[in-house]
Amino acid sequence: MQIDRLLQQQGFGTRKGCRNLVRNGRFSIDGEVIDNPFAEIDPTGLKFCVDDREWPYFEKAVILFNKPAGYECSRKPKHHPGIYTLLPPQFVERDIQSVGRLDEDTTGLLILTDDGQLIHALSSPRRKVPKVYRVTLRHPLDEAQVQALLDGVLLNDDPDPAHATAAGIIDSHTLLLTITEGRYHQVKRMLAAVGNRVEALARVAVGGLELPADLPEGQWRWLEAADLERLWSQCP
Repeated sequence: MQIDRLLQQQGFGTRKGCRNLVRNGRFSIDGEVIDNPFAEIDPTGLKFCVDDREWPYFEKAVILFNKPAGYECSRKPKHHPGIYTLLPPQFVERDIQSVGRLDEDTTGLLILTDDGQLIHALSSPRRKVPKVYRVTLRHPLDEAQVQALLDGVLLNDDPDPAHATAAGIIDSHTLLLTITEGRYHQVKRMLAAVGNRVEALARVAVGGLELPADLPEGQWRWLEAADLERLWSQCP
C-alpha cells in the first residue's frame, strides 16, 4: 500500500495532506524517515510514527474508552462537551463511533470503532450482549428490590417488563447490575421502579470485556485480537 493512501486510511487527513506530511519528514518506520509518499509498504503488523508518536496499523479501529462524567456521546453535543474532544483527531477523521451511548453523568466503558459490522453486532437487541453497571444508590438495598429487578419491572410508557440478567449487592448502597437491553435511561428507570434512586452509575463491562482498573477516566487504549474475539463470541 502506498504511504499516502495508508495515512489517509488511518485518519491523518486528505491524500494531498498526507503526501505533504511525508515529504516534510514527519513519517518514519523503526526510526527511519521515509519522505516518498508513493513508496509501497506492507501494512500487516506495521507500526509507524508520525511526529515521533507511534501508531499501529489497524484496518478497522476498535478502542476501549473510559468515559468521564460531564461529556456527551455525540458529535454534536448540546449541553456538555463531546467525548470526541478527548480523542486524537485521527479517530474523528476515521468517523469512529461509540457503540451505544452513556448519559452525560454516567462513566465507564465505551467501545468506539469504525467497523460497522461490529457496531451492528454489539448494538442489535436480538444479540442480547450483556452490559454490567456498578450502581450507587440513594437508599439502602434489600433482597426484595434485587429479586424484583431479576423478575422484571414495568417502566413508565413501556408495556414490556425490563429484566436484569444478574444483580448482586456489593454493599448497602452499591449494586452490580447486568442487563442485555439498551432502553432509554434503563438502569435509572429500573431502580426507580423498585423504589430507589441512582446517585452514580458506571459501566464496568460489555460483552465479557471489563474496564481495566489501570485505565484513567478520559483515556483510551486499542483493543487487541483477544479482546475482539471475546466481543465477537458474545454476538452469536
